[in-house]
Amino acid sequence: MYNGLLHLHSGLRYIILALFLVTLIMSLNNWLKERKYTHKHHSIVKLHAIVFTIQFVAGVALYAISSKVLFDAGMMKSTLLRFFTLEHPLMMLIATILIVHSAAKAKIYSNYTTHKRLFWYNLLGLLLVVASIPWPFREQLGAGWF
Repeated sequence: MYNGLLHLHSGLRYIILALFLVTLIMSLNNWLKERKYTHKHHSIVKLHAIVFTIQFVAGVALYAISSKVLFDAGMMKSTLLRFFTLEHPLMMLIATILIVHSAAKAKIYSNYTTHKRLFWYNLLGLLLVVASIPWPFREQLGAGWF
């Protein structure tokens, strides 16, 4: 079960990053061209929020069963334990709140300011996500590409 959840959680990261790019490009383009926020835009934003929420739920399940999460006196001294026990979950929770909140506040057929708000919320969410992913080049975290 742990390996399945880990692969789901790791694999969804690439779908999430692709949806971030689509949402950011769409929002920026429509904001600058001052287009209305339509049902087509809303579908993409909602899909992004749903997949992000699935990713978050898989992460919560991993948090509950992972050996990398340890509440101990020495947890803050260990880079690996501190990252997976505190830093990663906290930043992902904040990113999830930003993405889901922005999707919930977006009203269909509103003006271009909805695109502006979506762009800034998603950009901030993307920065949080990229900063908190345990990338393989961060050797001290011991994570792989998948």
